[in-house]
Amino acid sequence: MGVMNKIMGFFGLEGEEYMEEIVEEEREEELYPKRNGGRMNNVVSLHAAREREGIRLMLFEPRSYSDAQDIADNLRHRRPVVINLQRVEKEQAKRIVDFLSGTVYALNGDIQKVGDHIFVCTPDNVDMQGNISSIVEE
Repeated sequence: MGVMNKIMGFFGLEGEEYMEEIVEEEREEELYPKRNGGRMNNVVSLHAAREREGIRLMLFEPRSYSDAQDIADNLRHRRPVVINLQRVEKEQAKRIVDFLSGTVYALNGDIQKVGDHIFVCTPDNVDMQGNISSIVEE
């Protein structure tokens, strides 16, 4: 302890004052526990902040294949999308669905058909449950 007393004397600390500071710090730690190895964490992820705002469901009725990128951008921003493909030619609709299927796969999301020419695409932060069966009338 002689070396410790010399070091504390050099910095102008007396042994009793030093011990009081240690006891005071221990009391503060009991009252206000520290996180992450002694550092307070004030960082909030953007995804958590967005989830607090609520989820916005986007509706799209594309007119051509070029509108598929706008839909994909919304999925990238973690917004679920409902797409009505009734106003698009059959070949264009197929290309849009293929493009969005790849986008959803890359984002770990999901795509489901919920009606004739209507699809729902969801990112990974939205959970879709259940199935809608299609009834074919002849």
